[in-house]
Formats: sequence, C-alpha cells, structure tokens
Amino acid sequence: MKNLIITADDFGAAVEVNEAVERAHRDGILSAASLMVAGSAAADAIARAKTMPRLRVGLHLVLVEGKPVLPVSAVPDLVDASGHFRTDMARAGAAMFFRPKVRAQLQAEIEAQFAAFAATGLALDHVNAHKHFHLHPTIAALMVKIGKAYDVKGARVPLEPQAVLARIEPHKPSGIVALTAPFARGLKRRFRRAGIAAPDSVFGLAWSGAMTRARLKGLIEHLPEGLSEIYLHPATGRYVGSAPDYQYAGELAALTDPGLPALLAAKAIRTGGFGDFFIQ
Repeated sequence: MKNLIITADDFGAAVEVNEAVERAHRDGILSAASLMVAGSAAADAIARAKTMPRLRVGLHLVLVEGKPVLPVSAVPDLVDASGHFRTDMARAGAAMFFRPKVRAQLQAEIEAQFAAFAATGLALDHVNAHKHFHLHPTIAALMVKIGKAYDVKGARVPLEPQAVLARIEPHKPSGIVALTAPFARGLKRRFRRAGIAAPDSVFGLAWSGAMTRARLKGLIEHLPEGLSEIYLHPATGRYVGSAPDYQYAGELAALTDPGLPALLAAKAIRTGGFGDFFIQ
C-alpha cells in the first residue's frame, strides 16, 4: 500500500506563500501545510486554512531565520540585535545544548509557538521545524515533551531514500543527507518511543526549492511502499525573506500539474495529512 502526504512548508511566511498553498490545494494535489505561527502573514494563512477543511495544517516551529512569538526580552539569547532568531545554527545549537539559561528560553519559545497554534482553532495535524532544526537533540526532546500536552501524533523525520532519486534522474548522493541521516535515525527512534509516528520516507531534501514537475511526477511514479511525505516550498513569487535560489513558482506549477491527480489514481496512491494515516 502506498500513502502520501504532500506538504507545503512556510505557510504564513508571506501572502505569496499563502496564495500558492491555497491554489495548490484547491487546484492541485497539495494535502497539508506547515504553519509559521509568527510569520508576517500568519493571520492570512489561518483565515485561508479555515476555508479549506480538507487541508491538514501542522506547526512549523521556527527557531532560526524568523521572529519569535515571545517578546525579545524573554528570549535574548536566541535572537540577534534585530530581534530575529540567530542564523548561525551551529553556534546557536551549541548554546541550546550546553547553556541552561538558553535551554529555558528555548523551552518557553517552543511552548509559546504550540500555544499560538492551539489558539488558531485549527486541528494540529503534525509538527516539524524550519531548516529541520528538530534534528538537534535538545529541540527534539522539547518538541516531544511539550507536544505531548498538545496530543502530537505525527512529525517529519528527514530520511530521504537516495536510491529512489537515482531512478528519476542521474543523482549524486547528497552530502546534506549523509550528514543528517544519523541524527534523523536517532530522531525517529525518539519519536517512536514517545508514540509520535513519522513517515517511512521523506522527499524534499536533495531537491529543496527545486521540485520540478518532472521530479514530482517521478517521485509519484517511483513512490516506495508505506507512507511517504513530499514537502515543497510553493509561492506565487518572491517575497521578503525568500531564498534567492528557490524555484517557488516552479514548485507551484508542479503541484498544479493537471496530469498528477490521474497519475495518483492510476498508482492507487492515497493522499492526505498525518492525521489521516496516524489516528489511533
């Protein structure tokens, strides 16, 4: 059996992202979205989500390259002089691991983001973190601890089968995947112990920001057995804070390719959100 979650990250980052999420869900194959609760267009995203009851929405924890929910005075060691989260993930991660004061601020911010999502009234479908920062053991432990109070059932673990990619196009093994795989396997074990389910396969690491029509079609054609997640970053155009090399409009075009619904049907692939597959 093949089941598939097709997720848009950064929901709420900008109106351009929100417009693409709505279009990709209504006119395409998008089945889930991960919400940045402190994003500049979070209110717009929430309003749109409430008109799309079949779109499964989860929490996209932002602890890097974004703004906190809490006042800057409550998280001074997590932010820079501009009030944004630090971008030096290695140094920030070391502080989170070794400094109790920083861990306390981190816990308070994660709790605030979960509470902010709960306040939207949307059902919490899943949780993940911007830039996969939940691979960090301190963040992962806090996600599990705090998520328990919010009945988290599903979460992303970025483990990408490289052999599948190689069946679609000539593929050089990703150094990022090789570097993060041991942490991802540890994260999956941590989630399993906590009763949080994760997909068997996740796609979007090697082709992040470059999920073309051909690549998305190829992933559907070669989808492994079990539950997979494909995550993308669609937008209708550039926006403040967007990555300069991401093909946002191209990913939206991929999600709205008119041939993909028939392909999913022909392959007997069921799509949905985490809650559609993990409700116990």
